[in-house]
Amino acid sequence: MAVIKQESEDIKIVEVFSMKPGDKEQQTDLMQLKEERQELEEMEEKNQHLKDHDCITGEKSFSCSMTKKFSSRNRALQTETTRDFTCQQCGKSFTQKSSLKSHMRIHTGEKPFTCPQCGNSFSRKSSLNDHMRVHTGDNPFTCQQCGNGFSRKQNLEVHMRVHSGEKPFTCDQCGNSFTQKSSLNVHMRVHTGENSFTCHQCGKSFSRTGNLQTHMRIHTGEKPFTCDQCGKGFRWKETLKSHMRIHSRGKCFICDQCGRTFKNSKCLKNHVRNHTGESPFSCNLCGKSFSKKGNLQTHMIIHTGSVKGVSVWKEFQM
Repeated sequence: MAVIKQESEDIKIVEVFSMKPGDKEQQTDLMQLKEERQELEEMEEKNQHLKDHDCITGEKSFSCSMTKKFSSRNRALQTETTRDFTCQQCGKSFTQKSSLKSHMRIHTGEKPFTCPQCGNSFSRKSSLNDHMRVHTGDNPFTCQQCGNGFSRKQNLEVHMRVHSGEKPFTCDQCGNSFTQKSSLNVHMRVHTGENSFTCHQCGKSFSRTGNLQTHMRIHTGEKPFTCDQCGKGFRWKETLKSHMRIHSRGKCFICDQCGRTFKNSKCLKNHVRNHTGESPFSCNLCGKSFSKKGNLQTHMIIHTGSVKGVSVWKEFQM
């Protein structure tokens, strides 16, 4: 059986050896591994009778300690030689072929795992599982300090820096620190002047994809922020916040053309006539029209000389 074991191990060494023939250092390690295995097996045969003696007396022979030394070296070399699944594009190595296959999706852009609810695709099944919590509302990772819940453990770890004040990512040019590496990467564009995100309609460039998405609302007319009191929509959240102050002051009727606000619909209706030119109030004596009823009443003084029985004719003559 020892001969069969040796042959199978030799075959394994040849197979691993053939996988990377150009790596001279690893070839040397493999040859050394083979020699040490042979030496180890010889020592095991010579010291077989000593093992029984050691068990009886409790003593530990020098040959047994050497056997452990060789075994440790053997396992270390085997571990090194099992990392033989290497990405041909970036050089990263993996211990399993499945790990390499999953890694290759980074280069190919393949996303075989699709969400059945919204259609978003992912390169890994674990990422899809994390995403599904968006639909289920499941937040299993809870902050013990503020109670906020998170769908991913990594998000909780990043959040904890808010409480600890930790900012491990520091700009080497200005010294500003950030809680996330992505925030540092975005910040670096301030120094480099890089604007990677360009509007295909007007050519304007932005340093962040979020800024480009906000800018695109100018072209699309999208107004995703809606006032829940009057229904008016806004492109930016900050504009909505500013708008809400109008309601807190009791003025929630807004002119769509100039933005002026009024306390009731009647005042707004009268104001809109300034933009439309509408004059629904006409004098039945001379035919002149007015946008407001009050203006017509003032006009009638010219014809009647009085308002509600009070004579004002002389005032007009003066």
